[in-house]
Amino acid sequence: MKKTLLSLAAFTLALVASVASQNTGADMAAWERQAQNVTIVRDDWGIAHVYGKTDADAVFGAIYAQAEDDFNRVETNFMTQLGRTAEADGESRIYFDLRARMFFDYEVLKREYANAPAPLKALMTAWADGLNFYLAKHPNVRPRALARFEPWMALSFTEGSIGGDVERVNIPQLQAFYGAAPAGPVRAAKTEPETETETETEDDAPADAHRDDEPRGSNGIALAPLNTLARNALLLINPHTSFFFRSELQMVSEEGLNAYGAATWGQFFIYQGFNDRIGWMHTSSAVDNTDEFLETVTKKGDGYTYKYGDEERAVTARIITVPYKTASGMAERKFTVYSTHHGPIVRELNGKWVAFALMNEPVKALRQSYERTKARDYKSYRQLMELHTNSSNNTIFASADGDIAYFHGNFIPKRDPAFDYTRPVDGSNPATDWRGVLSIDETPGLHNPTSGWLYNTNNYPWSAAGPSSQKQIDFPKYVDNGSENARGLHAIRVLENKRGFTLDSLLAAAYDSYLTWFEKPMPALVRAWDALPVADPMKEQLKDQIAMLRRWNLRWHVSSIETSLALFWGTEMQRGGGRGGAENAPADQMLRALVAASNKLQTDFGTWRTPWGNINRFQRLTGDIVQPFNDAGPSVPVGFTSATWGSLASFGARAYPTTKKWYGTSGNSFVAVVEFGPRVRARAVSAGGESGDPKSTHFNDQADRYATGNLREVYFYRDQLQGHTKREYRPGR
Repeated sequence: MKKTLLSLAAFTLALVASVASQNTGADMAAWERQAQNVTIVRDDWGIAHVYGKTDADAVFGAIYAQAEDDFNRVETNFMTQLGRTAEADGESRIYFDLRARMFFDYEVLKREYANAPAPLKALMTAWADGLNFYLAKHPNVRPRALARFEPWMALSFTEGSIGGDVERVNIPQLQAFYGAAPAGPVRAAKTEPETETETETEDDAPADAHRDDEPRGSNGIALAPLNTLARNALLLINPHTSFFFRSELQMVSEEGLNAYGAATWGQFFIYQGFNDRIGWMHTSSAVDNTDEFLETVTKKGDGYTYKYGDEERAVTARIITVPYKTASGMAERKFTVYSTHHGPIVRELNGKWVAFALMNEPVKALRQSYERTKARDYKSYRQLMELHTNSSNNTIFASADGDIAYFHGNFIPKRDPAFDYTRPVDGSNPATDWRGVLSIDETPGLHNPTSGWLYNTNNYPWSAAGPSSQKQIDFPKYVDNGSENARGLHAIRVLENKRGFTLDSLLAAAYDSYLTWFEKPMPALVRAWDALPVADPMKEQLKDQIAMLRRWNLRWHVSSIETSLALFWGTEMQRGGGRGGAENAPADQMLRALVAASNKLQTDFGTWRTPWGNINRFQRLTGDIVQPFNDAGPSVPVGFTSATWGSLASFGARAYPTTKKWYGTSGNSFVAVVEFGPRVRARAVSAGGESGDPKSTHFNDQADRYATGNLREVYFYRDQLQGHTKREYRPGR
């Protein structure tokens, strides 16, 4: 380890000064000229509608507007992707950054940028220029690490999902491998890791908290004209992410760009959204799109070799330097990291080094993410899907031509089915290597199913269009590792045998209050109580609760006591091992769980007869990325529940060490319903509001609409902004 002599105070001043020093007069003049080609219109919800002469102008304006709304989130996302979080957060983030830098080599990204198609380079340049122009115009903004943005940096974050494939690499095991003296091929055996997710950690939850095991993912629904009243295709866009993870905006140019929707902070493309002809919605996939390869490594001189068939190949080594903040100044740590042709070495298992393989095609990925926003029909959208770089997502599609479609995954390596790729495979056997990528035709998917509807809720694809769905037997097992889920059963319930959908009725379906998880467990609980002997103390103790639950219609509502009782009971059952089959649990376990739930409600809220809206709350007090919560602060009641229980509208909430009420941090974030008629019509809502600044009127102005599913009209066309424009300006003005 080598420490620098730069103190933290000096480093901060140098960071700020570097913004000005790196901006030449020519830079500022060029940015000012480009800004003249851009108009930003803020509507009465603070949403930015960005109009540019060229696509590059629209990108310049869109990223400038994002920085105005929440530069902290823009910078944080790229600090994460570039492996620069330890510069702001200290030594605890070193291995988090090391992991990112192992997969996103700066020198490689710079070469990729240099060789990228000219139109894409222009967009990346405009992206960096827009951010640097913002910083130049806002000297009071203090970047935590990224004082200057370079165009190549855009290639580090090309797909707008909440967590990329790289997050499947386990940080503690990465640290165990690289944190000791120079890594060697012989170490103590290690067991298989548990799944680790850096996002949405709950390490601060007390042991007895009602924890939120919220399924991470999204809902998408597409309806064909035959199922709609106006004979226009409809689309539901319902990503379930961390709150405030994306910016809502519109990007328009004179070169054919006109996209509206949610852009992940810092990215210059609409990730979930629509234009006037098509719409696209992504849901997290259970596709097996990464693999681990066990490498047989031998020490040879100053390096290592690994076995591959009859060969001994050299293990590639390179030095990665990770800077980090300390109490006395900036320091750095150097690592020698290793790779094989399968990918970087990320851990060790039973004496073997483990290489991690994933899709890493940043130029193609950025092309696909941006160019799909300009696609005009099913054919052009499908053609872009053949780039196979939207690696972690399924896609729900609808168009003004009346097409609806489902694309399952977008990067599925061809594999030898003789091997079990759900576990590490023998990298020394060439037969385990990937054999290219499955084509769209070889991948599960649907185009205009006869059912007239399709959906995905992060479940398997085999029920995506009801009776029109494909069959699992027709595909390799590795194309999906998922199963049906409670939201999937709910989606089928609100879609099958229905006709005459409108925007309003699609929205009603998206917020349908039925909780499918309780269909079998709740009758089983009632039967367990009915079977109790009269003399059993629980017969009297639970009679009022059972009487209430016996009448319950399995629907959530803010005024529903039954919802509170059922969810606290269900949480107790899951804690006791009843997940997915609570109806089969012993009767005594079910009844004791109801006692525990009643007691918890009594202790926390004074009575078990507590309406659900008194417990389940939306609160936004600060612009912090990790939100604080306070029962004494203002909050809004939310009726919909965790997706665990089958609620299509998702609200992942729990109590915190200093709260009794449950506060949401994930689930419904940006929600939209879209109709593709002669003029596209849409309604939308974002969690909280567009701005990350608590002083802004748009920090929390959508909270009530969010909590009630009362989506607002989207002003897609310029004439719709008449009477709804709060400000019109050019970047820098």
